[in-house]
Amino acid sequence: MNDQKLQRRGVLRGAAAVSLSWMASAAWAETAWPVKPVTLIVPFPAGGGTDAFARPFSAQFAKATGKTLVIDNRGGAGGTLGAGVAAKAPADGYTLFMGGVHHVIAPSIYPKLDYDIEKDFIPLALLASVPQVVVVNPKTVPVANFKQFLDYVKRNPGKLNYGSAGLGTSHHLAGELFKQQTGTFITHIPYRGAGPALQDLMAGNVDMMFDGLGSSAAHIKAGRIKALMVSGHKRNPAFPEVPCAKEVGLPDYTVSTWYGLWAPKGTPSNIQARIIEVVHEVGKADELKAVWAGNGAEYGSLSQQQFAAMVGTEVKRWAGVVKASGVKIE
Repeated sequence: MNDQKLQRRGVLRGAAAVSLSWMASAAWAETAWPVKPVTLIVPFPAGGGTDAFARPFSAQFAKATGKTLVIDNRGGAGGTLGAGVAAKAPADGYTLFMGGVHHVIAPSIYPKLDYDIEKDFIPLALLASVPQVVVVNPKTVPVANFKQFLDYVKRNPGKLNYGSAGLGTSHHLAGELFKQQTGTFITHIPYRGAGPALQDLMAGNVDMMFDGLGSSAAHIKAGRIKALMVSGHKRNPAFPEVPCAKEVGLPDYTVSTWYGLWAPKGTPSNIQARIIEVVHEVGKADELKAVWAGNGAEYGSLSQQQFAAMVGTEVKRWAGVVKASGVKIE
């Protein structure tokens, strides 16, 4: 009888040891994230503003973690199609979403979204913030400065058109806000992303854009498009020769394009913390700092809680702009 008890205790101890070992392995696997490649859903085509920051971020992510961050471009419907795909992805830390200002505008524009940016995602980090810039094709709009441009637009209502990344995106709403504040009319032409819109701008198929400086920067420097004004109250260090909105008499034209990182709802808190650690580590890389500076951008310095609060504030702010513009998509 004693031998049987001893044998039973040995079996139980062995089972407990195996269980503890398995639990330890599972915990290690979670804290060791990532142990395989991670997918980053970018909800616009390649070549746009989101892509301009996602790809350098991806390269530094690989250096920091030893694992690939695979860019998955899912364009369409002003960035909402890709967001819908990301919202339904497994909440295991291996599918992340890089959205931005477009996605806090969308709830006021699209009444039938299949996701909720505030309920179906976990905000992780603000990655980049750039001012909006008014850019024109210098061949189709041959003006020397913003004053000449504004005079021309006022004398010729509806003659110029502007491309955007899609209905309800920040490019679109920045144009509507500009028209409200200047009393002008410019025809809106939506695209499936900033990349295709920029290509048509440079080709002369559209006259201008209200673009995020990140996607326009390289083309401005190359002379393919001309920057007339950056939004806000100060000039951008990357383009010190371009006046700000306040200088040209539009002190209330403060529009920025920002990009953030989200995870699907339900992603474990320890994996969230690890992702945020990687984001901070990536932000210290000199190569990434150089790209951000060249694009006139600032790397995000908000905490996870501050970024979440910012998302909520931006949803409310843009709802007011949308209501004033009367824009609605059925």
